[in-house]
Amino acid sequence: MTNSQEVVSPEHVKDEWFQPLAKKHGGAEAVVRPSLSYWKDAWRRLRKNKLAMGGLIFLILLMLFAIFGPIFSPYSVTATDYPNQNQPPSAAHWFGTDEAGRDVFTRTWYGARISIFVGVMAALIDFFIGIIYGGISGYKGGRTDSIMMRIVEVLYGLPHLLVVILLMVIMGASLTTIIVALTVTGWVGMARIVRGQVLQIKNYEFVTASKSFGAKSSRIIRKNLLPNTMGPIIVQMTLTVPSAIFAEAFLSFLGLGIAAPFASWGVMANDALPVILSGHWWRLFFPALFISLTMFAFNVLGDGLQDALDPKLRR
Repeated sequence: MTNSQEVVSPEHVKDEWFQPLAKKHGGAEAVVRPSLSYWKDAWRRLRKNKLAMGGLIFLILLMLFAIFGPIFSPYSVTATDYPNQNQPPSAAHWFGTDEAGRDVFTRTWYGARISIFVGVMAALIDFFIGIIYGGISGYKGGRTDSIMMRIVEVLYGLPHLLVVILLMVIMGASLTTIIVALTVTGWVGMARIVRGQVLQIKNYEFVTASKSFGAKSSRIIRKNLLPNTMGPIIVQMTLTVPSAIFAEAFLSFLGLGIAAPFASWGVMANDALPVILSGHWWRLFFPALFISLTMFAFNVLGDGLQDALDPKLRR
């Protein structure tokens, strides 16, 4: 019986027989997705949400008009022109004029400055107080957490609007008073969210490793815990801003807003209420329109960020 396979001696073994095959780079690139960081992936998913991106674009344009609109407008925010009072929208006055002949278009954008400033400042103050208070409460736990949360529950049970109105009456109507009044109990929601996130994360392995290396509590909270809770915190901030804007508009509507002749959207709506039945619809329409659109834009942006920053939805 003959062997059909030819036996090759070691001297005849060629080196090129053992060379690795050439890699097909094109095929590998076709099936392997590039690695994305958490924030890049969140931005990619946010861009796919058309409604949230529409809200973001509207807010950017609103801020640009609020900054530059009164600057480039030929009309003053405070100067009166009684012969042209209560003029309807026209080529000269796009949004019409008010009872003192002031241009409603210019005052609308100036009012946007006040309303957005109040909303953003209230959200930032809530952010700083909430993350410090909630972070300490959640990380310390035990008796410290119990005492701090009882204080939060007492503040949470107070009627927020009643406290705000009471402070406004005591301290007097001003922009600073509005911001202080909105943040007295406004940080409570942020603190509870941060505490819940910290309680969930503080037992993870990377936090335990930091403890084993002797890191201080302040460093662990700042470097390990808070960066991993920024998703829900950012979402809460985007939802706090429209709430503060609406609260400021409501207080201004009650006569507790900034003093004349300057205006916010709430002050303009309050001034327009007595003449709305006279047919001067534009005086209430434009402030109310921008209050509604701004709140809607912040809410849809917050919903989009909530979906984009949710790690459970990453693919």
